[in-house]
Amino acid sequence: MSQSASRSSFAFTQSLAFTYVTSLFFAWGFVTATLDPLVPLVRSVFTLSYSESLLTQFAFFMSYGVISLPAAGFVARRGSAASIIIALLCMVAGCLIFPLATSLRAYPLVLLALFVLGSGITLLQVAANPLAAALGPPEHSHLRLTLSQAFNSLGTVLAPIIGSVVMLRGGVFSASQDDEANRLESLKHVDQSFLLVALAILFLVFGLWRVRGLLVVDGLAPRDRISSPLAAFKSRWAVAGAVGIFLYVGAEVSVGSVIINFLIQPQILGVAPERAGFLLSFYWLGAMVGRFAGSLLLTRFRAGPLLTGAALVAGLLCVTVSQASGELAAAAVLSVGLFNSIMFPTLFTLTLERSSVPAPATSGLLCVAIVGGAILPQLVGRVADVAGLSVTFLVPALAYFGIALFAAATSRPIALKRGV
Repeated sequence: MSQSASRSSFAFTQSLAFTYVTSLFFAWGFVTATLDPLVPLVRSVFTLSYSESLLTQFAFFMSYGVISLPAAGFVARRGSAASIIIALLCMVAGCLIFPLATSLRAYPLVLLALFVLGSGITLLQVAANPLAAALGPPEHSHLRLTLSQAFNSLGTVLAPIIGSVVMLRGGVFSASQDDEANRLESLKHVDQSFLLVALAILFLVFGLWRVRGLLVVDGLAPRDRISSPLAAFKSRWAVAGAVGIFLYVGAEVSVGSVIINFLIQPQILGVAPERAGFLLSFYWLGAMVGRFAGSLLLTRFRAGPLLTGAALVAGLLCVTVSQASGELAAAAVLSVGLFNSIMFPTLFTLTLERSSVPAPATSGLLCVAIVGGAILPQLVGRVADVAGLSVTFLVPALAYFGIALFAAATSRPIALKRGV
């Protein structure tokens, strides 16, 4: 085989592997966004406060804090392919706990199911993020991860639409006065949603098992001797990037989790929950469009300045939401998704570029930081219980301004990575 033919074959193999990995991004985006319509459902079925209903996000995203560092060690020892298969099977197990939880009407079991589901997605992210960045020329790592995140956003766009139609129709949201029958109907909708997700994931497992050999990349293969995931704390860039991820995920999840309850308020739009769930898809649609556009922009502009501008605009939009009402407030909150678009992939790759410790350890710490999706929504829920939903948007606003500070710091030469 000629050298050019060999290079062409290698490029095709990497492209095919990248396509399979990108399908994983879609899958966990869909599952994660399914939680948004679940929040108002459990609030009504179990008669919860805002902060209690947002324990769904706490249980799901707390798994990142518990699982990410062990997951980094597991990926380093077992490799990406085995880790991805096990992660998907863990997600299936989480989905299968839901029917038990709803049959017993046990909210704590719902939270357990979400924790198990989140644990699988945590392992999946630790394995897949650096893999997507590595499947091609290093100079295009920002572009590849942003493109994969765009398909992640496609999943987050479709999930609120499908989830709202399935979970927020009838049941406790109907005009019927039979509360017991309404609760049973809504709980049945939860079962249907997550059983369908489990079937889809099993189909994905079957496909990926057949092509697992494509998911081996030099530098990400299993090793007998590895550094501890805790080694990431030795790099100031890794720690700073983790703070940025913490703030970003916390802000994104906080905003997405309260949009339905925010839009149904009379002073905002006063629409039905199912309609608000449909409008929520525009929040995630903005993120998807922004990631496709960001993939192009990152071929022409540096990641740091783009991230700085996006974070500043997102923060200002949240301030606007906190002070406005009606259609202006609704438009502003749904627009935040557009400026969220490039944040995660650029935060991730900017940190990987500058961290002085191995990629699995850095990736593990960054995925630990996704626990921000558990912590900040709880703060938002407590503020909402005391001061109302509008005021809560000042919390994500502060988070976005913090991200802008990190992004501005990355404008310094990358050579500063040495000795960090």
